[in-house]
Amino acid sequence: MADTVTWSTLRQLAGFRAENGCATSLYLNLDPSEVPTAGDAQTRMSALLSTAEKVDRKDLTHEQRGALKADFERIARWFDDDFNRDGARGVVVFAAGLDNFWTTLALPEAVPDRFKVGHELFLAPLVRVVARADGTIVAVVGREQGQLYRLSAGRLQELGDYSDETPGRHDQGGWSQGRYQRHIEHLVQEHVKDVAEVLDRSRRRLHVPKIVLVCSEEMRSEFLDALSTEAREAVVGWAPAEAHAGPAQLLETITPVLEEAEAKDEADVLARWREDAGRGTRAASGWEQTLEAASDGRVEMLLFQDGVDHQAFRCPACGRAAATGGSCPLDGTSLEPTDAGLDLAVHQTLAHGGEVWAIRHQQDLAPVEGIGALLRF
Repeated sequence: MADTVTWSTLRQLAGFRAENGCATSLYLNLDPSEVPTAGDAQTRMSALLSTAEKVDRKDLTHEQRGALKADFERIARWFDDDFNRDGARGVVVFAAGLDNFWTTLALPEAVPDRFKVGHELFLAPLVRVVARADGTIVAVVGREQGQLYRLSAGRLQELGDYSDETPGRHDQGGWSQGRYQRHIEHLVQEHVKDVAEVLDRSRRRLHVPKIVLVCSEEMRSEFLDALSTEAREAVVGWAPAEAHAGPAQLLETITPVLEEAEAKDEADVLARWREDAGRGTRAASGWEQTLEAASDGRVEMLLFQDGVDHQAFRCPACGRAAATGGSCPLDGTSLEPTDAGLDLAVHQTLAHGGEVWAIRHQQDLAPVEGIGALLRF
């Protein structure tokens, strides 16, 4: 089963720095449409490790080169003996033997095959995996049905089943039928009210910002009326589904709703960025401004077009990032080039408590080289 990658996870990983040796970050794509069998996955892993081993490491000491080789061998053994692909569409391994660091994550989304060796972990590919929809509560509601699920790592996990054994409609004819039917409708209303109260308690307890309803259009109106104002405002959409749909079918049903909600979130935050950038206030645009702001701890939210990257420069002493080479303005150390400028921006943003969004549905950042930021000051 795929692991849940949270902002807390990313911040912990961003805080690691190899002091004695090197940190290896290895990403492997396991998308079934591209890597259908275990043999295919093994071939790709072997090829990736073989490429990593052939990179010239003359800048390392003999001990560091030996430790790096041991890390590669450990990754290969782990993949052969311990990795469980069930539900994973990608995997990343972080290893730094001389610093006693080892972490693996099975990912709910596909990632490109890639490896990096350096003093810090390569985290940029993980940003898009931190699904902003994670934690969303899905409420499946009917006249008798009442089930709550929570989205986690690309799967729906049941929170509880609150279905009611309300008798179904039947036709007796005459006055007794009407009275009986009013009794049934009263029971349905009580059931809907009970499920709404449970949903509201769950939302508050889990600090959930989003709710998706799965119900008929008729039931949607009735259920929304039963919700508290706060819970109603948390509902981002709804979808109909088959009465006995399981978690996998439900997830497939609500995926378009979640994508539409994510697109709206992106449009809202980009509108704020455009406004601030237009006024020349708390916004950065392009690589030069954004890397400088991230290094100064001013980035509240880093925004980048999914898939973008850029050459940049890094201070080996303090980690400061810059779009052009030269000397570090803080300590005078010569800046070192890297082809992973986005990772520098991600590290600096996370290190200073900011958030990072991979923009997948909008193209507003294209005119500014695919990157920008909302700033604290």
